[in-house]
Amino acid sequence: MTSSTTWQLFWAFLRVGLLGFGGGPAMIPLVRAEVVTRHHWLTDEEFADVLAIGNTLPGPIATKMPGYIGYRVGGVSGCTAAVIAIILPMIIAMIAMLSIFSRYRDVGWIRGMGQAVVPVVMVMMAQLTWDFFDKSKAALGWLTSTIMAIVAGGLIYWLGVHPGWVIGAILLAALLRPKGNKKAEGSA
Repeated sequence: MTSSTTWQLFWAFLRVGLLGFGGGPAMIPLVRAEVVTRHHWLTDEEFADVLAIGNTLPGPIATKMPGYIGYRVGGVSGCTAAVIAIILPMIIAMIAMLSIFSRYRDVGWIRGMGQAVVPVVMVMMAQLTWDFFDKSKAALGWLTSTIMAIVAGGLIYWLGVHPGWVIGAILLAALLRPKGNKKAEGSA
């Protein structure tokens, strides 16, 4: 592992940390852009796996993903660089913004700043959702992907099941799936 890789990881995740307004979920499309599109450290499928597993583990996704990706690309020093890079802007911004907000919280344009970011984050999350749905369609077909999305949405949003349990159940089902089905599908 070279020091240039460590610096690449640091700068990639520093950009995410600087531009990732809205917290961990808002950072996911930015992480994908750096890790998959720009640096090609992961494929889309690998990124989706990291995201799925990261969502099942406790703690903030904004540090779990950079930590794992940094470790995978650059070992312990890559993990350290990625996590420091992602949290450093958050720490500085929290101190600065909370100081400013507490002093000027009644000023209209300060309130409007937070509200104006929400639609942009919504579009970024919608784009990520569409990209994942396209990949799911390619792997499972549109009908299976749609049914799984509706069932998962129903379990998570209407019944209040934690997403980790839903993802865990799907992983368990995939592990327990009889291997004979793949051979039968391949010969058909």
